[in-house]
Amino acid sequence: MAAEMMLQSRVKATALTRSARARCASRVGGARRARKALVKAEQPHQRGRLVAKAVAEPETQAAEAEEKEARPVYPLTAIVGQEEMKLALCLNVIDPKIGGVMIMGDRGTGKSTTVRALVDILPEIEIVANDPFNSSPNDRELMGPEATEKFNSGESQETAYMRVPMIDLPLGATEDRVCGSIDIERALTGGVKAFEPGLLAKANRGLLYVDEVNLLDDHLVDVMLDSAASGWNTVEREGISISHPARFILVGSGNPEEGELRPQLLDRFGMHAEIRTVKDPELRVKIVEERSRFDEEPATFRAEYVTSQTAIKDRLEEARQVLKDVTVDREIRVKISEMCSMLDVDGLRGDIVTNRAAKAIAAFEGRTEVTEEDVGRICVLCLRHRLRKDPLEAIDSGDKVKETFNEVFGIEED
Repeated sequence: MAAEMMLQSRVKATALTRSARARCASRVGGARRARKALVKAEQPHQRGRLVAKAVAEPETQAAEAEEKEARPVYPLTAIVGQEEMKLALCLNVIDPKIGGVMIMGDRGTGKSTTVRALVDILPEIEIVANDPFNSSPNDRELMGPEATEKFNSGESQETAYMRVPMIDLPLGATEDRVCGSIDIERALTGGVKAFEPGLLAKANRGLLYVDEVNLLDDHLVDVMLDSAASGWNTVEREGISISHPARFILVGSGNPEEGELRPQLLDRFGMHAEIRTVKDPELRVKIVEERSRFDEEPATFRAEYVTSQTAIKDRLEEARQVLKDVTVDREIRVKISEMCSMLDVDGLRGDIVTNRAAKAIAAFEGRTEVTEEDVGRICVLCLRHRLRKDPLEAIDSGDKVKETFNEVFGIEED
């Protein structure tokens, strides 16, 4: 009797297993048929080509516009103090090849507010319409795969203008979300390299902002810095390789109390700005009052700064045009390298960034020739974070760089 009951239970279990398998097979078969139909519909013109369609629908664009209206940005020209940080950001907008800026300072000092305030003053760029990589219609180094293919074949491309994009990278982002991912199943079944662009693609020709960058996983920081340095992002998945341009200004911010970046990573940032809490009571009261007015009536508050915002935007655009005509006297170049040598800066990245930043600040002020004063204003920003050899050491406050500058350029302190 017991044997018969065990046999019946086994039969029932086998029947249930077969039923479950049948249902699963039916679902898989339906999914496969759907995929085959999708691939078949796309095969006439997409088989064997890179598919990188990631264009927002009109409804999505409208939603994004409504979201921006719901989250007004604090005007850059309304920010009180923090001149060092604002100067570093503006110089990177003028010359993105400076290499970005790392902003470290006390909590609640307006680091994130200042960076996000750049959105209003960023210039416009010409792009290939509906291109997920913000491809340039003329510069092949700034074209995505599809735009490059059309450019090489002589096919005309519709163009449009957009403001320089600014992308926020959250701390919880995965490597696939940052670099982009490939649909392996679609590539294997349909013979199509279906690529979903990541944040690096969206940030091409723009800014990539990482708040609390010192808390971000080191491997993600490495990926971003490598892309920022080379200007390209390569995704390798299961023997499939896809590359696209990723030229952006990397802006990071953080609180040194929560930990520092490794010296090797710090060196990859072109500039390093230090922010301190304002001590003057009158200035603190003014900041609180201005912020309160903005929170209560953001539209009215922003309207008061339209003129000043437009003025600095035009100034930055003019500086970008003047930059190519700015020259640095050889004697100044030699002194910059001498200063870096005396400070025992590893490599030549400090020399290169200091020369670029000096040219950018001259262009920002409408001049075509770099002066010693220009070098003095930017040398601390470019070199202070390159002096640390030991990860446990603190970053120089700037006094050592300034003293070396005065010694090399023969400037007497007051």
